[in-house]
Amino acid sequence: MLEVRSQLLSAVRDFVKHEAIPQSAEHDENDTYPTELFDQMADMGLFGMTVPEEYGGLGVDVVTFSMVFEELAKGWMSLTGPIGSHSMLTWGITKYGTEAQKKKWLPDLATGKKRGGLALTEPGGGTDVAGMQTRAEKVKGHDQYVINGNKQFITNGRNGDVFLLLAKTDMNAIPPHKGITGFIAEKGPGFTAGKDFNKLGYRGVDTSELIFQDYRVSADEVLGLEEGKGFYQVMDALETGRINVAARAVGVASAAFEAAIKYAQQRETFGRPISSRQSIQNILADMATKIHAARLMTRDAAERKDRGERVDLEAGMAKLYASEICAEVTLDAMRIHGGAGYIKDSPIERYYRDAPLMIIGEGTNEIQRLIIAKNLLKRYEI
Repeated sequence: MLEVRSQLLSAVRDFVKHEAIPQSAEHDENDTYPTELFDQMADMGLFGMTVPEEYGGLGVDVVTFSMVFEELAKGWMSLTGPIGSHSMLTWGITKYGTEAQKKKWLPDLATGKKRGGLALTEPGGGTDVAGMQTRAEKVKGHDQYVINGNKQFITNGRNGDVFLLLAKTDMNAIPPHKGITGFIAEKGPGFTAGKDFNKLGYRGVDTSELIFQDYRVSADEVLGLEEGKGFYQVMDALETGRINVAARAVGVASAAFEAAIKYAQQRETFGRPISSRQSIQNILADMATKIHAARLMTRDAAERKDRGERVDLEAGMAKLYASEICAEVTLDAMRIHGGAGYIKDSPIERYYRDAPLMIIGEGTNEIQRLIIAKNLLKRYEI
């Protein structure tokens, strides 16, 4: 596994350096979808990282998975979006799908022939997953469901083919989350992408609305063929999602720090480099310390996930801390650069714009704090 990890990370670094970084500024500025880059990522097997080898994937561990996300985000964070959402779909099918579902979907998802994501967030729901209004009704006399509702802020929404769709099959369930069912849903009649969202950062990757109007899906596509399990299935997948978001934050913060420490040694004021100033040294020391701590927290959560442990506490902590320090570090990098960091000739302003995505995505940090506290109280119950 270590040799596979080393080879994969080496290939990713080369791709980022020679292919992604040279194109990132233009795609970010114009908010254009980098089809060629994502196709190259598919050729590298990155869409199949969480798919077992027997179904055509790389079958890497969560630690390697997180390290790939860090390297990609260090070059251009938007590259992590399509494979992040896609990997939650493949994780869900791999862990909870029937053998027939795995054989049907995983090979094409592993190669990137089909690409997808997670259809979870709704216009009126946000982080209130249990309050979703998208409804799936069983058709009498037919082995089908009819689904109606809207999802929003969906990564891969425009360009994706297949989604892990969460919908209510029992509107009266108590508690409400027990009425949520997961479906493997492929675009077709009644299932279309709506408007695309124009974002502050995280540009070049599609974030869209999904619309379901009398969309029919076979009962065979209920994930694991079990109604009412969707909430639990997606919460498990989101643990991996929060680890990858933490890794993205570490990557963006690392890129900002490296740019800042290089600039500090080149930029001179009053006859000497600003890196010789104690105030700048203090900032650099704090930046590096925060990044190191965030990386270790992310690695710890990934290792626990690899051991089969439940990691909603550790993944939540890693996501919370890494995303918050990413915002701090990117701003500090801009301060060190001064005016040079505020213009688009430098990637510093992009790092700064991309940082809030990690604070908001995969459950806001306000929600992370509630999850962390709930688990801590459970762990230290008296």
